[in-house]
Amino acid sequence: MKVFSCFLILTIIIQFSCKAQDAFEFVVLPDTQTYVEEFPEVYMKQMEWVCSQNNRFSFVLHVGDITQNNSVEEWHIAKKGFSLLDGKIPYCLALGNHDMGSGAGKFADTRNTSLANTFFPINEYVANSKTIATFPKNSIDNSCAEYHLIDEKWLVFSLEFGPRNKTIQWANALIKKHPNHKIIINTHAYLYNDSSLHDGDDWYLPQKYGVGAATGDDAVNDGGQLWEKLIKTNKNILMVFSGHILGSGVGKLVSKNDYGTEVFQMLANYQKNVKGVEKGDSGYLRIIKVDKKEKTISVKTYSPWLDTYKTEPEHEFVFNNVKTL
Repeated sequence: MKVFSCFLILTIIIQFSCKAQDAFEFVVLPDTQTYVEEFPEVYMKQMEWVCSQNNRFSFVLHVGDITQNNSVEEWHIAKKGFSLLDGKIPYCLALGNHDMGSGAGKFADTRNTSLANTFFPINEYVANSKTIATFPKNSIDNSCAEYHLIDEKWLVFSLEFGPRNKTIQWANALIKKHPNHKIIINTHAYLYNDSSLHDGDDWYLPQKYGVGAATGDDAVNDGGQLWEKLIKTNKNILMVFSGHILGSGVGKLVSKNDYGTEVFQMLANYQKNVKGVEKGDSGYLRIIKVDKKEKTISVKTYSPWLDTYKTEPEHEFVFNNVKTL
């Protein structure tokens, strides 16, 4: 009987391990700027819930605009929330236009990210995100984290608002050194709410902010340029996540890169002034599940504050037949 029991337990463990290797989940936090500014209780509820799911999620991405006014007070709140995840769930931060500037409320007039780097010191950030490289060195402005999931290696790049030419060069060089890794790009401004790339005559382009005046290696890039210079030319980039855009606040796009491989690109933003977010306190976030066995990437939208899901097609959907998984 003891032998049978041990065999049964071993079988369950093996089956569970195999199942665990088939899929993983992670969280994408859309712009929290107005939560941190006006509804800190909603933001903290988000972070408390994510923390409570530490055995479920492999990592957390923030698409940027962590704060609204890039102020000391708001960064204190932002740090308090992410501190709950320290040592429990790795997290990667993309800095948005509201997370940089010469002073509080100066949205990306300059590429000054001193407060973000003060509240998230580089050594702590590297440890809490599993980062293997940053750009510029000793800053969190751009980072690359590595994870081992579903028996494969993944790189997650978190790129600044309006990634500069030299930032794209850094990312390209790092990707070339990891040709067998699967890659996720996390950045603030990339996709528009009509499910097209953020470029042309679209609102809120990086070029329209103060940082957009730079030239040469410091010149900024919008979504269309980022696709051409980075995403389209690398065969192992699988997903792209972004925020920034209002209106419906959502969009999705599947495009083939230069190698004929599909890239799954998503916009999510549920802050104040987004359509359907009446008071700006909805607290919705995205839950992404990557299933290697089923060859799917599924997306759900959930609010820990309201304890409810958005189930409309633009908020809950599945990408099927993902051949690169």
